[in-house]
Amino acid sequence: MTVTRVLQAATLDIDGTAYALDLRQPYDLAIPLDFNGVQPRWSLAPAANSAPLTSGSFSGRVQSGASCNCSTLTLTPHLDGTHTECAGHLTLERIDARTVVPVGFLKALLVSVTPIPAHGTQESSSPAPHADDLLITAAALTLSWPTKLQFVPQALIVRTLPNTKSKRARDYRSEPAAYLSLQATALLVARGIEHLVLDVPSADRADDGGELSAHREFFGLPVGSVSLSAVRRPQCTITELAYADETVADGVYLLVLQIPALGGDAVPSRPLLFPVRAA
Repeated sequence: MTVTRVLQAATLDIDGTAYALDLRQPYDLAIPLDFNGVQPRWSLAPAANSAPLTSGSFSGRVQSGASCNCSTLTLTPHLDGTHTECAGHLTLERIDARTVVPVGFLKALLVSVTPIPAHGTQESSSPAPHADDLLITAAALTLSWPTKLQFVPQALIVRTLPNTKSKRARDYRSEPAAYLSLQATALLVARGIEHLVLDVPSADRADDGGELSAHREFFGLPVGSVSLSAVRRPQCTITELAYADETVADGVYLLVLQIPALGGDAVPSRPLLFPVRAA
């Protein structure tokens, strides 16, 4: 079969309104994971690594005389690069994120917010934040949320300000990241957001004693429970360590969460944003 044309545009009906969709140049929100360069770092995991497979005389590198390049990749999806996770992150039962991530387009909204020090807000987290922790608050999300939307979003992309390219390789072990207040997470649940994309390493504080309160609120898992049957929002996903640069304007899009066919409650992912306009 010879392909003579590539589909470049489409028209979709969204909630009864026709929208034109340009398929050629989506915004890629994934941070490339450079095995040989500087990577974003967070928490306990070693840097992601790529090493040549060696077996007998086979070196795994053409440069070393092998017939082909063949590498073994070592990474921790929860901590290395852009990744998408499901409620299985918190449950005894093993759930593969690929069985939860929806196929196709999701109605999405991108907002930019400025995290504020915990001492400057009545909003909080569990455990209580340190005074200088940066919180993504319900107040900031409400302020950035458009008063009128073309459609009700299923997914939300949260871009934290200031927005700099350093996020693509930031060491969050020495520069702690902002995280969601409990009130912010409750707001997202109340507004029907099922797929959350963040440009920080985690919805929760790095050293929160294992409470993962924002994760639990978002997935609907009661405090202390580790049972999948107790999860009230099993269809939801959280994507972390994404990055939307300054060329991506706030507003509505269609989102596609691209993930590999790998097992695990978290997998590397590539969120793609497609601009839409009324047809």
